[in-house]
Amino acid sequence: MFVGNLKETIQLGREFAKGLNPKSIIILQGPIGAGKTSFVQGIAKGLSISEDITSPTFALSHHYNSGTIPLIHMDLYRLENILMAKEFFISEEEEAIQNEAIMVIEWPELIKPVLSNFWKIEISYATNFGRNYKIWDPRNSLTFE
Repeated sequence: MFVGNLKETIQLGREFAKGLNPKSIIILQGPIGAGKTSFVQGIAKGLSISEDITSPTFALSHHYNSGTIPLIHMDLYRLENILMAKEFFISEEEEAIQNEAIMVIEWPELIKPVLSNFWKIEISYATNFGRNYKIWDPRNSLTFE
């Protein structure tokens, strides 16, 4: 699925949010600058979250509770140790389950072995401009491109 600009990326995230339920897990994969956080901004808009959505690269996670469903936005880019990444994820997952929150995880490579039943979104640069999105739906094992 081709997305041409920031506005379209946010709109795609907003539309994507309509298919999410509490406790959904979404992993975002793509190079630096591909638009992962912008996509999360769209998800937040779709959930009626009023706070500004920023990258949690240094904080590792941001929690947003003002919307129709709480959102936990994680970024594991700076974690290099598999054990630390898994422990951090499990801690955040416990909170997500307790609060019936949606989890969105950027740079999930270190924790993929402990994940099950998650949406997977791969973002790549298009040839001349824009981005290509590949979305894997865990409910029916379908991929949308």
